[in-house]
Amino acid sequence: MKPLSIAEGVIPIGEFKVHAARYLKNLNGPMVITQNGRPAGVLLSPADYDRLTQHQLFMESVAAGLDDAENGKLLDADQLQVKLQLAREARTGR
Repeated sequence: MKPLSIAEGVIPIGEFKVHAARYLKNLNGPMVITQNGRPAGVLLSPADYDRLTQHQLFMESVAAGLDDAENGKLLDADQLQVKLQLAREARTGR
């Protein structure tokens, strides 16, 4: 995601309404939309939004893994193999 440029990335909502199609067509980074001089929302491209949500999911997974490790919820390689085999069997019905 491209960093926010204060000179180009902040627009009043009235200007956005008038030129929405142009702003959407030329969107190349996050854009802050203001209302009454205060930030009201942020416009992102679909690709930037996907990257942001994927990054968030990854960080949550890492945090969950670290929490499991701190609480002793660990498996060695043999235990993992057994769990995976049982899951495969349950999925295939064998």
